[in-house]
Amino acid sequence: MALKFDTGFDPFYGQGVNVAPDVQRITARNPSPFTFHGTNSYIIGRDTLAVIDPGPDDEAHLRTLLGVIADRPVSHIFVSHTHRDHSPLAARLKERTGALVLAEGPHRPARALHIGETNALDASADTGFVPDVALPDGEVVDGDGWSIRTVLTPGHTANHAAFALERIGALEGTGILFSADHVMAWATSIVAPPDGAMADYMASLDRLIERGDRLLLPGHGGPVTTPRAFMRGLKTHRKMRERAILERVKEGDRTIVDMVKAIYRDTDPRLHGAAGLSVLAHLEDLTARGLVVTDAAPAIDGIFTPAG
Repeated sequence: MALKFDTGFDPFYGQGVNVAPDVQRITARNPSPFTFHGTNSYIIGRDTLAVIDPGPDDEAHLRTLLGVIADRPVSHIFVSHTHRDHSPLAARLKERTGALVLAEGPHRPARALHIGETNALDASADTGFVPDVALPDGEVVDGDGWSIRTVLTPGHTANHAAFALERIGALEGTGILFSADHVMAWATSIVAPPDGAMADYMASLDRLIERGDRLLLPGHGGPVTTPRAFMRGLKTHRKMRERAILERVKEGDRTIVDMVKAIYRDTDPRLHGAAGLSVLAHLEDLTARGLVVTDAAPAIDGIFTPAG
């Protein structure tokens, strides 16, 4: 299918929205070019609850979460990854509820920094986050009326995880996956080195395509209602971007700045920095595959030439 994004999303700030049986979405009021209308938190269950992605350290969002939770206990807080729009509120929500915090692990880059390289993404990382429980791939956590399976999906970040709702109430095999920032209906995920890696992202995308879930509930924006077809479109989109980058290199562009000017000429200029990191992610992958060469390790200020 041709990739078509869905930007028709109402965040309904300050309230919970029912998105599946015993699943509510609460959207934080932190809109930006990178977060769309804001970060989605999800509350799972009926009696004793789980929370997925508590969100940014925002007092109003905490009040909304606690209002929707009401007087019900919360046993688990799941965190998909450690960007500051997803994980920081976990500590305060844990303090108020006593819940366990679960995630793949602390923040870490997908690769080591090159000599002289600085991490442009430092400000977006929640480096102080440490989960109570580190989740391996495939781990199933059983709660009161629900079961959630960890599906590790590195790419957007090295520690990114999606969460499959295996059971809710008496319903087994729901086909619902909380895809966080790996797959979203409103836009492509940012894959930006050194925090993320394109090869990891594409491998994780293939893994989710193979799962065959029927509904994805993302970290920003509305649901993905035809997941397999949409993700195949995402994969095609990434391959087209890769071909566009290779073409720019073959036509004489040697720097990422020049490639971004050509490839993203119709994109909001506020996103050109992120676009440059996305181009770098593709160039790292292309270099590793021997299709492009560079003067040193692939870097945002590197010089790139065709291989051969």
